[in-house]
Amino acid sequence: MEKITIFIVDDHAILRTGLKLLLHAQDDMEVIGETGSGREALQLVPELHPRVVLLDLSLEDMNGLEILEELKRITPEVKVLVLTMHDNESYLHRVLENGGDGYILKKAADIELLTAIRAVHRNEIFLDSSLTKTVLKSLYNGYRKEQAESDSKELLSVREKEVLKLVALGHTNKQIAEKLLVSIKTVESHKARLREKLNMHYRSDLVKYAMEEGLLNEEDN
Repeated sequence: MEKITIFIVDDHAILRTGLKLLLHAQDDMEVIGETGSGREALQLVPELHPRVVLLDLSLEDMNGLEILEELKRITPEVKVLVLTMHDNESYLHRVLENGGDGYILKKAADIELLTAIRAVHRNEIFLDSSLTKTVLKSLYNGYRKEQAESDSKELLSVREKEVLKLVALGHTNKQIAEKLLVSIKTVESHKARLREKLNMHYRSDLVKYAMEEGLLNEEDN
């Protein structure tokens, strides 16, 4: 069976020793190199060409995110699994944005680390179980927000769009009422519903939205 070759980048020698003992005990894994230096990692990884790199984000000589970005540039086929103490979503997002294949905390159980290595080797993205719920919640909230904004835009009536256009063009309530042959009170009601549906409370926001939606492209008859 072909083994998963692994390169460890961490400036704590004791941790590297512990990781090597754990990984060498696996029938399908082999550590082929290690270093505590980011610069040395950028030299050795292209030479040794491991299948997976275990990368700590906190190194003394280089920023871990910079190392990650450079490793993915010079050896895009190598999987980089970040092994870190940073258990916050901000670091996770930055790792994924820089091409990381996985993110696992140093406090993770041995079996989860082994699972993570095998997962990224299979071209899967692996996220530490303690952060997965947070990430999913963030994605869900983002989706709900986008959906709500989309729904509110689709719910604008033809008359509300007419009022929005006239507001964006600088017409007063009285001018809009005269143009649409309605009362000033009706115009005010339309404007209130517009602000509520679009969640916009300033005229400048309404003008920007009208421009983005192309409502000002047509001539104002």
